[in-house]
This record gives sequence, structure tokens and C-alpha cells, in this order.
Amino acid sequence: MVTVSQSIVVRTLSDQVFSILRERIVTGNLPDNSPIRQDAIAMELGVSKIPLREALGRLEQEGLLVSQANRGYTVRPMSADQVDDIYALRLAIEPAAAARASQHATDEERTAAVAAFDALDKAANTNLAEVAVRNRDFHVALVIPGGRLLTTQLVERLAILAERYVIKHLEPAGRDARAHLEHRHIIDAWIARDAGALEGLLYRHIDGTLNDLRAEFASVDG
Repeated sequence: MVTVSQSIVVRTLSDQVFSILRERIVTGNLPDNSPIRQDAIAMELGVSKIPLREALGRLEQEGLLVSQANRGYTVRPMSADQVDDIYALRLAIEPAAAARASQHATDEERTAAVAAFDALDKAANTNLAEVAVRNRDFHVALVIPGGRLLTTQLVERLAILAERYVIKHLEPAGRDARAHLEHRHIIDAWIARDAGALEGLLYRHIDGTLNDLRAEFASVDG
């Protein structure tokens, strides 16, 4: 029988393993199609198979891993098709959702959105894995005040799936500065409750990222 304290320890270890592996995948240290060698990882991290399997299951749910019978887990490859799928859905949902949320945000929610922007700005001086997480937090903070749980869950899910592509997009020189400026204009319009301007800014921000990524994939495929 698992005691409460044991359960907490396992969950904490699982969270730690999840964070470590997630960062390796998102930053490319575990490249596309890399097999996940559970014995080696468990030994390296000094954990048992239980928290490791929990972490791998979560990574699969986030779309970062795929599992096959008798072959275990591998890193899901990035693709132009997935970019189109993720960003088409973001364009269809996120700008309008953020515009609506800006009209309903409380003072506390407005403070939280500004804090999310500040955290994203600060992360730009650390590492790209942190930037990806803070970018997700920022975009989700813009839609939470809309009070539509399913919409918020969809935006968060799409932001999670987009994280590796966010990093890929930011790798070329100069794009981080452009993204910062776009985010600044977005949060300013959101705070001002300027729904029309906000919707246009957010649409162009997401669409611009999509077009840059399409060009990157086309140059590799070509």
C-alpha cells in the first residue's frame, strides 16, 4: 500500500523528471525521432521506473513523444504540417478570445497579465526553454479573463504544442527583439481594452510566426 508521503515523493520526482526531459526535447538536446532509453535515463537521474513512466506519459500527452508497441517512446518529429495545424487553430481561436477577455478582465487579472509579460521579458535573458514556457503563460493570461474554460484550455493546449516551434522561430538573430516589441504592443492594447487593435496585433503576431516557420521548413525541404 502506498502511503500519502510516498505518493507525494513519487509525484515530485515525476514532475522533476518531466521538467528535465521536456527541456531536453524543447531545446533539441533530444532530437526528432530520438529513442527514449528508459534504463539509461533512470540511472542518470537516479530515479525508479515509476516516476519516469509517469513523466513519459505526460510528455506523450503534450505531443512531445510518441509510443509504439515493443519500441517504447521516441521524440515526435517537428513538421511543416504540424506547424500549419497548430497555428491555423491558434489564428481561429486566440485573437478573438483575447479581445473578448480584455473587455472582462478584473484589476487582478490585468495585473497577472502584465506579470506574465514581465516574466517573458526577463526569460529572454536566460534560456530558450524558459522563454517557451513564459511565452505560453503570457498568451494564456490574455484569454483567461474571458471566463470560457474550454477556450482557455484549447489556447493552452495549442501553446504547449507550439513551444518547440517558438524556440525554432526565435533562433535566428533579431527575432527575439521583434517578438518582444510585438508582445509589448499586444499587452498595451489588452490593458487599454482596445479589442479591435488587440485582435489585429495578435493575429499578425501569430501569422507572422507561422510564415517565418513555413519559410524555414521550406528551405530545409528544398
